[in-house]
Amino acid sequence: MMSLVAQQSMAAANGTEQIWGFLLVGGSLLVAAAFVFLFIAALISILGSALSGGMKLVWIVLAFIAPFLGSLLWFVVGRPDAHRRYAR
Repeated sequence: MMSLVAQQSMAAANGTEQIWGFLLVGGSLLVAAAFVFLFIAALISILGSALSGGMKLVWIVLAFIAPFLGSLLWFVVGRPDAHRRYAR
């Protein structure tokens, strides 16, 4: 049989593992939700922009081929360029 100290030590280790598991799952879900939000926001922004149909198609295809990178590039490069180009 295990001693009382060994049992308490194992119980504490199991509790710690559960906490880390919850943090890992919660963090993963948070990152996934942020990714989905970024992707959907990029698609809405692309479709609502003043770009021509061909350029919208290029940005949408890029967003679907590389969802994270395409969406990020839209907000960093494409959107400001679209505002400058059609603000005149």
